[in-house]
Amino acid sequence: MKGHCSFLAVFALLALASILVTSAYDPSPLQDTCVAINDPKTGIFVNGKFCKDPKFVTADDFFYSGLNIPRDTSNPVRSVVTPVNVDQIPGLNTMGISLVRIDYAPYGGLNAPHTHPRATEILVVLEGTLYVGFVTSNPDNRLVSKVLYPGDVFVFPIGLIHFQQNVGKTNAVAFAGLSSQNPGVITVANAVFGSNPPINPDVLTRAFQLDNNVVKYLQSRFGWKNN
Repeated sequence: MKGHCSFLAVFALLALASILVTSAYDPSPLQDTCVAINDPKTGIFVNGKFCKDPKFVTADDFFYSGLNIPRDTSNPVRSVVTPVNVDQIPGLNTMGISLVRIDYAPYGGLNAPHTHPRATEILVVLEGTLYVGFVTSNPDNRLVSKVLYPGDVFVFPIGLIHFQQNVGKTNAVAFAGLSSQNPGVITVANAVFGSNPPINPDVLTRAFQLDNNVVKYLQSRFGWKNN
């Protein structure tokens, strides 16, 4: 019962904090709801989603279940991100908020360096010990980092490269609120070495000051996802 109450309290905290701090980043809604709906009848793209007729909106349009379930971290970085954004909850359309659960395996499970081009992130640790940080923009490229414990909260500013790693001996779990219904994610290593089609190795050789064969090897290693 205590764990259940703690889970609900964390969920409420993340939702409230994201709304108060950064909800203005996405366009403000012009009606009570705009439940997302896919319209196969048109090829027109909009900045967001088409809206369901409010008369047909139901509670299920604002509902998601299962964030209490631990995820399988059997992948190269040994972490899994479970998103709850407009694709999972259509009612988030135009609301400027979303949520993720992140599971980390013991001894180094990593949410690899990445950015969210459309959202600030506020993260709270539920279980385990995380080493987290972000890097400021050029020319300083300053690392801002900290070790977090259960109950600790950390903010990753919009657009900046950031990461989390489990430095403990047990599983770690964190939840994060993001200030967009669709924050996007760019994992640095995957984007640079796993792009489709691949970036010309000569470009990466010069950019990273690496041997051409090393670049080609790295390009062969990336392309997987942890979300």
